[in-house]
Amino acid sequence: MTDKACSVTPDVICLASWNADLVSRVARPMVRGETLMAHSFDIQPGGKGSNAAVAAARQGAQVGLIARIGDDDFGRMALSLWQREGIDTRHAEVAANERSGVAQILVYDDGDNSIAVAVGAGAGLGKVNVDKACEMIRAAKVVMSSNEVPQAVTLAAFKMARAAGVTTVLNPAPAMDLPDELVALCDVLTPNESEAKLLFGKSVRALVVTQGAAGCAIYQNGTLVQTLTGWAMQVVDTIGAGDTFTGALAAALARGELLLDAAISANAAAALSVTGRGAIAAMPTLAQSQALMQNLTKSK
Repeated sequence: MTDKACSVTPDVICLASWNADLVSRVARPMVRGETLMAHSFDIQPGGKGSNAAVAAARQGAQVGLIARIGDDDFGRMALSLWQREGIDTRHAEVAANERSGVAQILVYDDGDNSIAVAVGAGAGLGKVNVDKACEMIRAAKVVMSSNEVPQAVTLAAFKMARAAGVTTVLNPAPAMDLPDELVALCDVLTPNESEAKLLFGKSVRALVVTQGAAGCAIYQNGTLVQTLTGWAMQVVDTIGAGDTFTGALAAALARGELLLDAAISANAAAALSVTGRGAIAAMPTLAQSQALMQNLTKSK
C-alpha cells in the first residue's frame, strides 16, 4: 500500500472477495467425465470484490477495501495489484497459515465461461473486520459488496453505512437467497437475469439487471423505469464484466450521478471490459468509458 493510498479518504468501500483465477481456454463446455485439451492456461487476478474495487478505482474513485487473504503467493499477488491501482489496503487482513481463494475458470471459444470458486481465507472475513474499518465506512459515499463474502459481514457493513447515510450497492452473485433484512439495507442491487429471479416478491429499492450484450434494465420499487441497450463489441471473454459494471456504477454514484446516468456509465465500462482476456486486462479507465459514450453521441 502506498502512502498516497492512505492519505486520501476513500469514497468507495468494497467488501472484497479475492481469488487467483486459474484460466483454461477450451473449445466448448465439457460433459461429465470428459477431458478436453485446453488451448492455453493463465493465472490472473480475480474475485468479484477485488474486480469491482479495481473497476471503481479505474473509474476515478478513491477506493478502500475490507478483505482477508492468505499469506501465500496468491495473497501477495492481490496486495501487489491493489497497490498498483492505488487502492487503500489498510483493512486487508493477511491470514497466516491460510490459503488465498482460487477460481478455476473455463473460457469457451464463444467467449462465455464457467467458474468454480474456492473461497479460502476470505471465508474467515467477519464482523470484526468491519468494526475495525468503521471510520472508513462512515466517511465513504458508497459501500459495495457481493455474495462472495459472508452475508453477516455485508449485513454488518450495510447497517453501519445506512446509519451514516452512505449508499449501499450489492451484487447478489453468486445467486443465493437474501434475507429480507439485508435487502432492506440495499440501496441498489446489480443482479444478472437469473440472479434477479431470486429477488421476485422482495421489497427492493432499486435494481439494475445486467443482461450481457443486451445491456441492462433499471427498476425502482418494482417498476421498470428504463432499459439501456448494449454495445456491439468484439468479445474476447466475459470474465469480470458484471464486476466491472458494479464497480463502475459505485464510482459513478460516488461522483454524485443519479442512478440512470450511473448505469449508463457502468454499461459502457462493462462493454469495454469484454474486449480483453481476463477480468482486469480490458477494464477501462473513466476516460475510456467517456470516449465510448461520446462516440455514441456523435454517431446520432
